[in-house]
Amino acid sequence: MAIRQYRYLHFDVFTDRRFGGNQLAIFPEAAGLPDRTMQLIAREMNFAETTFVTAASSPDTDVRMRIFTPAVEMPMAGHPVIGSAFALGRDGRIGAGRNRWVFGLNIGPCR
Repeated sequence: MAIRQYRYLHFDVFTDRRFGGNQLAIFPEAAGLPDRTMQLIAREMNFAETTFVTAASSPDTDVRMRIFTPAVEMPMAGHPVIGSAFALGRDGRIGAGRNRWVFGLNIGPCR
């Protein structure tokens, strides 16, 4: 059986220096990961939150993002939304010059 590999980004959010702020892991291409695996990955990362980005699940969003702590999935949290937006922009996923990007979260669209 082949094991699929998933790339992730590691950011320190709300700081201007390394090893400060809140750690955040972002999986920018998490399609195919089952819920249980996302939770296990978040527990293994052991950061306050880990986000998983997949294709949009509704036409009014750009992507679907799920947020996990080591223990539970969260409906929404500010630090991972802001950190993931920054990381996806730096990674080229959010194109330069975009003035609107909408995450589909467990609470609905987040602009």
